[in-house]
Amino acid sequence: MCTIVMPVSLRTSRAAREAISPHPPPKEPRMSTTIGLIGTGYMGAGIGRALREGGARVVATVAGRSPRSGHLATAAGIELLPGLDDVLAAAGVVLSIVPPDHAATAAREADAAARRAGASPLYADLNAVAPGTVRAIESLIALDVVDGAISGGPPSAPGGTTVYLSGARAAELAGLPWGGTVVPVVVGPEVGAASAVKMCTASVYKGLGALMANALSTAGHYDVADHVIADLRGGVGDPVRKVAVSAAKAHRFVGEMLEIAATQESAGLSPDLFRAIAGVWRAVDGTELAAGEPEDVPGELDAHRVIRGLRTPRATS
Repeated sequence: MCTIVMPVSLRTSRAAREAISPHPPPKEPRMSTTIGLIGTGYMGAGIGRALREGGARVVATVAGRSPRSGHLATAAGIELLPGLDDVLAAAGVVLSIVPPDHAATAAREADAAARRAGASPLYADLNAVAPGTVRAIESLIALDVVDGAISGGPPSAPGGTTVYLSGARAAELAGLPWGGTVVPVVVGPEVGAASAVKMCTASVYKGLGALMANALSTAGHYDVADHVIADLRGGVGDPVRKVAVSAAKAHRFVGEMLEIAATQESAGLSPDLFRAIAGVWRAVDGTELAAGEPEDVPGELDAHRVIRGLRTPRATS
């Protein structure tokens, strides 16, 4: 178990505030065989598949969602229900995996659906948001909240994806049947701690991706791409694949970088760096390279074609 000591300014969870003892004994993990999923995109469907393969019943709704969301959910073996009320009524635990700027709306909609259904599932916000954002979400809804953060890509290889968890009921989430491809790590009892981990690690991973994108675009302008790529591969891996896959998710990264900026500002640092990096991903999202989906990026990539896509504005309809 990993423990992070957070400042006393972090607000305790609802369950902790209501406890009679200031140091209540930890609850035993409650295994839930039905898990509701809000968000069946590339990551959400992957997490759903891992839980289903671990033995859980995983339910979701794609009402009002894109055809892609329905396809990914079906391919992952997720059981589709008519609406959100049905998901909240069926599930003992609900996982929210949506773009950062949709996290608060998703929580409010889930809370309203739970009230209509007369249900009180445990709500886990697994989104890439600042500690202050997830604490605000906790204050918005009546459901018990666990703060979560996903590190790594959609589950595929054993141990390749880590889910950081924090909050008074984090151990219950850690006790879900995650299967061998997801490793749950309880960070601590405070809502906000898991998100703090995510904001720190994502600042490196996605900040580096933005630097790579600008480097490759500049190298294309000066016709020195082959030399730049060869040099970078010796130090930071394959920049071409990193940029191609990241471009397909650039629209999600904009909000995440702004959440990182807010996190760093709350820690006494300037928010300017990650506001600027948000601008890099916003620009990438406007290119032809960003027009596809991450699952569609081919195994073999032509570096010069990737760079042309990165330097070509996306056609508007």
